[in-house]
Amino acid sequence: MTSRPTATPPTAMPWHLALARRIATLWIVKMIGTTVGISGFFVLYFWVMHNPPSTPTVMPLTAVDHWVAVSDDAMLMYGSLWFYISLAPALAKDKAELWACAQRAALMAAVGLAVFWFFPTTVPVFAVDWSQYPALQFLKATDVGGNAFPSLHVAFSVFTAIVLGRQLRSIHAPAWTQWLNLLWAFGIVYSTLATRQHVLLDVLGGTLLAVLVSWRHTARERLVLAKA
Repeated sequence: MTSRPTATPPTAMPWHLALARRIATLWIVKMIGTTVGISGFFVLYFWVMHNPPSTPTVMPLTAVDHWVAVSDDAMLMYGSLWFYISLAPALAKDKAELWACAQRAALMAAVGLAVFWFFPTTVPVFAVDWSQYPALQFLKATDVGGNAFPSLHVAFSVFTAIVLGRQLRSIHAPAWTQWLNLLWAFGIVYSTLATRQHVLLDVLGGTLLAVLVSWRHTARERLVLAKA
């Protein structure tokens, strides 16, 4: 009796091709949506920053804040956030995932801005000669006011790290991509302290906000799957 040949299972798409396919999907919508979203956020952020309804509360320092040294070089990592956060929507596999990412980012921004408005906070006046740090001197002249706690810089970097981690796992990307993702996010978090834009309590607040928003979305997804 002749045995029938067994069907060969389809070969999984290489991770780099899967990555390219994700980037190519809805790329115009992603590009326009990300640009409009970030621009709109900046308009609201700076308006709230320059129009606090009350005197901002100065955030207290911790031992960690004294331990982290000021670094002009940290400005590069600090500014890289705006490219980093664009990776999450860029790697969305379809419209549903893109919309979910946009919703969570908008929710996180709305919560942060609401806190800035009702409870304005600011970092202490550090005994630093900013003329010795040219890159930071410009930042200090631009970003002033009561938008310290929670750090949305940290919130968006942690949120992006969580989303990117899931996306990279879904395409079976190698471990080094996960490490790169985590190191990039950690570098941005570190830069918020090294540029003296935030203190440790701001960092913890931003981290908590990102985790809660991500957990809320994950819990809702599991509930939908359980009812299916």
